[in-house]
Amino acid sequence: MPLITPASLSLELQVDQKRIRNVLRELYGTLPTGTTRWELSEEQADAVRSRLPASEASKERQWTLEVGDTVRRREIHDAFRGQQQGGISTPKSIPAILIFTDPKEGAKFGYDRFEGLREDGSYSYTGEGQEGHHEFLRGNKALRDAAADGKTIRLFRTSGTMATYVGAFTTGEPVYRMETIPDASGAPRSGIIFNLVPVDADTTLLPAYGGERPAGATITEWTPPNHSDIVVAQDELVTTGERVVSRVEFELQADFGRWLKSQDHVIKRLTLPTGSSTVVPDLYVESNGWIVEAKKSSGRAYVRTAIGQVLDYAHIARRAGFTVTPVVLLPGCPEQELLELMATLDITVVVRSGDSFHTLEPAD
Repeated sequence: MPLITPASLSLELQVDQKRIRNVLRELYGTLPTGTTRWELSEEQADAVRSRLPASEASKERQWTLEVGDTVRRREIHDAFRGQQQGGISTPKSIPAILIFTDPKEGAKFGYDRFEGLREDGSYSYTGEGQEGHHEFLRGNKALRDAAADGKTIRLFRTSGTMATYVGAFTTGEPVYRMETIPDASGAPRSGIIFNLVPVDADTTLLPAYGGERPAGATITEWTPPNHSDIVVAQDELVTTGERVVSRVEFELQADFGRWLKSQDHVIKRLTLPTGSSTVVPDLYVESNGWIVEAKKSSGRAYVRTAIGQVLDYAHIARRAGFTVTPVVLLPGCPEQELLELMATLDITVVVRSGDSFHTLEPAD
């Protein structure tokens, strides 16, 4: 017999789950200790239905699922209509686009190489269509235009017939990128990879980009980013979920790494799991505990971004048991008040000085 929960009843009756749980408590008291959700018999569900007749339910379709709810996918489509096949559903009954991802099924087609939660908190999602080049038609067009059309993107992680509601998303900047992806037979084709950012979601329910998150921090050999890693964007402050590195930043990291090695420092690559993804600082200087974030410019916007990133890295590393110092690496001197700000945050500032590098202090 299909499992009945307040979530599934809320879809059926179009009544807020809090109202349903209140009725259940009135009828049956509170949940036993150690039980986290109601699992109802048909008799109990009928009792709730009798207390919440159709006349009390909203005639207009409303969103009643809560983050983390697991229901049968068919119940979602029964409540809101929309396409039942494919990964993108565009019901006309609510201002939303429903998208479904099944990491295990996607891996069969090689989609796991392009989908998942990125370091910056964005989620990469492959457009629909298993054969031929992706085009902006039907679901792909609706997802691309979701923000402009005032529609919320509601993401589900599916397994078999069940779907878990991850939460509400919107499109990021840029909205998408094009990649060469395999079709159902493995042949290469042009695919749309959407860039989605959470509005109200539990991103721990999502897989990390390119595979599951490591269980703990890992330290490996560091090498400068090679040319194939470099993505030059019109505005490198706008994240695409990729590790965006300009040629200037590439050279800065490489030169700093070589200089550190000439000073007998040990440089590593540190991968840190977070609650929902993984983060990788530009450099981890194991010999002195420096966690380094490099930027191609000492301009205010770049420095502000670096401050947030390096403090985040340092916080995660300390929670993992590392003793670290956050370091911002710049090609030149930033403004004095930014130096003062970083000093108050115990961030070390390193700048290029000819063929070497040195640290800066406020009023240096």
